[in-house]
Amino acid sequence: MPRPSILVVFGTRPEAIKLFPVVRALAATPGLTVRTCVTAQHRALLDQVLRVADLRPDIDLDLMEPGQSLDRLTARLLTGLGEAMDRERPDWIVVQGDTATAMAAALAAYHRRVPVAHVEAGLRSGDTHHPWPEEVNRRIVASIARLHFAPTATAAAALARENVTTGVHVTGNTVVDALRWTRARIEAEPALVAGLDVHARRWAGKRLVLVTAHRRENLGGGMVAIARALVRIADRGDTHLLFPVHPNPAVGPVMDAIIGAHPAITRVPALDYPHFIRALGSCDLVLSDSGGVQEEAPALGKPVLVMRETTERPEGIAAGTARLVGADEDRIVHEVARLLDDRDAHDAMARAHSPFGDGQAAGRIAALIAGACRT
Repeated sequence: MPRPSILVVFGTRPEAIKLFPVVRALAATPGLTVRTCVTAQHRALLDQVLRVADLRPDIDLDLMEPGQSLDRLTARLLTGLGEAMDRERPDWIVVQGDTATAMAAALAAYHRRVPVAHVEAGLRSGDTHHPWPEEVNRRIVASIARLHFAPTATAAAALARENVTTGVHVTGNTVVDALRWTRARIEAEPALVAGLDVHARRWAGKRLVLVTAHRRENLGGGMVAIARALVRIADRGDTHLLFPVHPNPAVGPVMDAIIGAHPAITRVPALDYPHFIRALGSCDLVLSDSGGVQEEAPALGKPVLVMRETTERPEGIAAGTARLVGADEDRIVHEVARLLDDRDAHDAMARAHSPFGDGQAAGRIAALIAGACRT
């Protein structure tokens, strides 16, 4: 009897971070054939993670095209992934999260009657335009998937409200697995993160704030407000901001115009994952509109202020590890000042328990997929 074939599909840096532990766990599971397919929806950022995780994709569709519309991207993903599935003829498809790649892979699999396993299922903001288009992407995947790996009980409950109750398993979030693996790698090979040494001298003796900002819903006026808030925070004198700038071309020019060469703001190109984890471990707090950072920061005891009006990760808000501040200049400045000036307020968020798992999610997921293959 042939071994069941699992095709793991991803295309962006966050997907690669959260799926490389799953690929490793599946590869270590007896009786399975595991193949990987990348779409390169985000080429450079994806390749950073592939190098660190020592992953060599079996299929690379290389579909990144600067400036392409969501329509064109989705069409190219759907046809490219469909052709790859026709060649591979997998028994299962594994996708993660809410990207165009995940949505298109699930739809292509459905067209071929191939069952789908969805890692990080059940995240919901309740607003189909925040985050956009991710909120709808993940709902589409949920309507197709046969296995739903919810990172938390809250995510599983969100699926139940949509009448998705079969095949739902609470596994924890694989980002914690990736974080722990990467920290161990850094401890064994400190040279992996030596690239920050030249910058670290600039914030010696200062309170370090780590910043990420790139969400579509913040582009335009929201990004302007964020940039102005960063300047006001940097002007405090006791603070330094480290800002790895996303390659989205709508981010850099805004920051150039408003931040300029402010001496208390270090802007660097997007960091690879080990360098980002080093920065996260070194900072006092995080300002971010990212999804994954809302999970990574609490795992390291770092308060995170979320520059969005809604979040699909309400567990962090409920646990006290994260706080919504929106893309509002005054709110951002006020909340950062509160955490920097009130040690009790800072420590209350830093000590709050991370709700996102124990670092064993990938093993649980691999075992559940293997079990499904036997039925």
